[in-house]
Amino acid sequence: MNKLFQTLHDFLPDWASDWLDILVPLAEVALIGLGAWLVMRVAHMAARRLTSAYSLPVKVASLFLRAVASVVYGCALLWALARLGVSGSVLWGAFTGFATVGAVAFFAAWSVLSNLFCALLIYITRAFRIGDVVELLESGDKPGVKGRVVEINLVYTTLLESGDVDSGTSLQLPNSLFFQRTLRRWHGPSAHEAIAPAPQNRV
Repeated sequence: MNKLFQTLHDFLPDWASDWLDILVPLAEVALIGLGAWLVMRVAHMAARRLTSAYSLPVKVASLFLRAVASVVYGCALLWALARLGVSGSVLWGAFTGFATVGAVAFFAAWSVLSNLFCALLIYITRAFRIGDVVELLESGDKPGVKGRVVEINLVYTTLLESGDVDSGTSLQLPNSLFFQRTLRRWHGPSAHEAIAPAPQNRV
């Protein structure tokens, strides 16, 4: 490619060579931008298929697309700056700086990120769904927290412990907790009996 460009540069007159020095980098930048856009189109299609296949919430797909967009457009920007003649040392310094800040932010938000990842695993593995009755066991012989799943968001899973949504008690458990303890799940008619209120003794 460089030999072809040099041959064309020597063949053209001086006034055209000056324009060629401007137009070729701009064309390369446009191609880099087009490539990044095509990659994101593929990512959008993949996100739609994964969302429909695993019944993922829209928030998870949106978070995935934002992460992919940050990586793709960041790499495209660095590549475009390199084609425009920006010094490699400057680009490497910027990359290492961004990588350091990203690593610090990653470790600082590790607990939140682990809950986000566990929310994705809950949907992919189909560990439970909204409406299921589940219980987290402290150990094999001790009862744990129990309730009907009423919401699964990116950080918490909400269990209805007693009553109903309007007048009852609920528990908000971090998603990572479901992968740290034994999970008991009720099926069929036994699920209704599992959270039924205990009968009161009459005097």
